[in-house]
Amino acid sequence: MSTVSSSASSIASTVAATTAASNAALQAAAQSIISGSTNSSMDVNSLVTALVNSKIAGQAATLAAEQTTDNTQISAYGTFSAALSALQAGLTSLSDGTALNDFTATMSGTATGITATAASGAVAGTYSIDVAQVATAQVLTSTGYDAKTPLASGSSTMTLSVGGKSTTISLDSSNSTVSGIAAAINGASNNPGVSATVVNGADGAHLVLHSTSTGSAGAISVQIGDSNASDALNNLAVSSNNGTSLTGTSSATSAQLAANQSTLDDGSGTGVKSTSYWTQTTAAQDAYFTIDGTGVTSSTNTVTSALSGITLNLSAASVDTTGSAPQTLTVAQDTTSQANTINQFVTLYNTLVTTMGALTAYSSTATSQGVLLGDSTLNMVQNQLASIVSTGVKNGNTTTSLASIGITLNADGSLAVDDDTLDSALKNNQSTVASLFNSTNGVAEQLNTNITSYLSDSGVIKTRTDALNADLTNLTTQQTSLTNYQTQLTSMYNAQFTALNTLMATMNNNSQYLTQLFGGTNSAGALSDNKN
Repeated sequence: MSTVSSSASSIASTVAATTAASNAALQAAAQSIISGSTNSSMDVNSLVTALVNSKIAGQAATLAAEQTTDNTQISAYGTFSAALSALQAGLTSLSDGTALNDFTATMSGTATGITATAASGAVAGTYSIDVAQVATAQVLTSTGYDAKTPLASGSSTMTLSVGGKSTTISLDSSNSTVSGIAAAINGASNNPGVSATVVNGADGAHLVLHSTSTGSAGAISVQIGDSNASDALNNLAVSSNNGTSLTGTSSATSAQLAANQSTLDDGSGTGVKSTSYWTQTTAAQDAYFTIDGTGVTSSTNTVTSALSGITLNLSAASVDTTGSAPQTLTVAQDTTSQANTINQFVTLYNTLVTTMGALTAYSSTATSQGVLLGDSTLNMVQNQLASIVSTGVKNGNTTTSLASIGITLNADGSLAVDDDTLDSALKNNQSTVASLFNSTNGVAEQLNTNITSYLSDSGVIKTRTDALNADLTNLTTQQTSLTNYQTQLTSMYNAQFTALNTLMATMNNNSQYLTQLFGGTNSAGALSDNKN
């Protein structure tokens, strides 16, 4: 049975029922003519309606049924496309090969404080990591001041510099209290990377400056522009030296690590500020650690470039003060994630199979069959996809099937997964799994390529739905023409039967008049006495 013959049968059945109903109405209305010939009038409206319906009922029913069929099939193709799209979305990491590059990264050892994550590009193996220091951001704390006393008596400026960037804020007696300065720094539109807070201690209000970036190059310098030499604001000028870079250092000594830290400078070259107006609470420094004995430096504690595909997150707890207690990083294939991805593919494929089955369902006893039963487009797609999953991947004279990793084809076209076989393949036979899901001609890539073709603007589904929409447009045109014909026919019949009704009423009146004059059956007329 084809979609065309099934639809035609349904349309014919609908048309037959509609025609039978209109004929019954016509027979009932015809009684109106008989009534009109014996009474004063007939029911013109009912008669006209019945006659017009008998003329157009079959064609109207045909058009309506064809429109319903087209709309139902368009909706069915929408359902089909959605199932194909869902499968394609689930194929992404299998079709491009990234799913098989899923790795786990775990840390072990007596120390703690390092977490690791693995991504594409990671390489399985074990690595010894020993952290000498973590990256820190500089913190400067000023001496204590009276919280309510302005540090500037007149118009002044404060310029803050970090890593080659700077900003200048304007200060005067109205905003130069410790809290006012902090607010001005935090509100600067081009702030170079300094946040300010106020700590109210026993000895007064302290201005605390935090560099917002870690690393030895993130040291803060403050320049003051104040013409009144006696203003306390002048005491907040400070110059910070960046620490020495550890790049290329294979095994940093204690002295090298110390030199990596930022220092305060009063300009004398000693590296020590001669006054006590600022204290470096925390120095700016780079993180330094070794991987299998190779020194690595980083300005942040999130390290992405030391190991391919691995992100290391360092914390203060990871520092090995003894230099002899490294942690072990183990990078391994994430077979659990890979199994989940493959199982998701099977689930989505089976959903598509179920959808196609519902759309093409057939039963010898059912009155309603699948909307796309016998549809050549769906059958073609169904056969091509089934061929891909049943054939597997060819490489020269060798063919690798999904069954080799525990995925088999059921009689209804769906897939079944043997979890134990799949798990064994992922752990012990990655080359087979990689072959099945390679990014060139792997099963997932073949499915992805075909689905892309089906769903494209020039694909078979778009072509089929365009044809259905074109048919709907044509049916609408025919419906408009039929409606116009119905209007014209109704007008003509109304005129004809109204005239007939008038004529029959006149004849009826004349008959009654003649009967009154000459008499009729069992009656004597007004002129009956003059008959002789």
